[in-house]
Amino acid sequence: MTKGMDVTAPQHGNGEVAGLFTPGGPFFLIAGPCVLEDDALNVSVALELARISEEFGIPVIFKSSFDKANRSQPGAPRGPGLERGLEQLSRVRSESGLPVLTDIHETWQAEPVAQVCDVLQIPAFLCRQTDLVEAAARTGRPVNIKKGQWMAPEEMRGAVAKARAAGAGAVAVTERGTFFGFGDLVVDMRSFARLREATGAPAIFDGTHSVQRPGRADGASGGDPRFIPALVRAAVAAGADALFLEVHPTPERAPSDSTNMLPLGRLRGLLADVLALRAALASPTVAASPGGADD
Repeated sequence: MTKGMDVTAPQHGNGEVAGLFTPGGPFFLIAGPCVLEDDALNVSVALELARISEEFGIPVIFKSSFDKANRSQPGAPRGPGLERGLEQLSRVRSESGLPVLTDIHETWQAEPVAQVCDVLQIPAFLCRQTDLVEAAARTGRPVNIKKGQWMAPEEMRGAVAKARAAGAGAVAVTERGTFFGFGDLVVDMRSFARLREATGAPAIFDGTHSVQRPGRADGASGGDPRFIPALVRAAVAAGADALFLEVHPTPERAPSDSTNMLPLGRLRGLLADVLALRAALASPTVAASPGGADD
């Protein structure tokens, strides 16, 4: 831990949160702004997510990045950096009561991040970086590995195996779309079942990065957020175990991913649809009828 950092150890990670990242756990949501901003915005989003968690009765994990290390353009906003970012994430947890997740890009970041965060995330572009995956796993925190945009679901078997071999007891894999030519992503709804079968890990759907349009905004990533609700509903119907959604009160003003975040004010309505869909699919009538969920 960097000297002088104002942080507190996670209160969740090894029990309640780890249970979400194991097969058969409850449906849950990972949500928050793409990159950490000022404390007022971070905490206000987290408090709203905490209210939503209580209202809908589903676990919510706050997500935000301290560094967007894979920006397309030089000079693009990257975030507050490790030391300040961990202070902000600690404040989010203490004021909202939510567990927190952030991504790491280098092996040396794993240990200090694990002292503050309940879950460590491996970015999609780095999902095959053995040293990084193992460093995250050795911390003992649950690990969320995002599927590379160029990879088949079965290819994530190796990434999960690396994490488990290094000591991770709780691992999930997140689908975030697959490259389709230049500047577009598609989501194969078979992916959730295939990811679970290949890895034995929960399969999460990232409904916001899946609508990115890489390189289509003057060389940076654009997006088409109008498709977020349809893709989310389809993924839940196809069996996604959890959702990952970047949310922001005013996405157009966000320093990162402004073109593909879900407006925070639309999250309640989308979750209501999702939970109604899950309830309908779980009903004995639907499950047993011709053309039902198992056919």
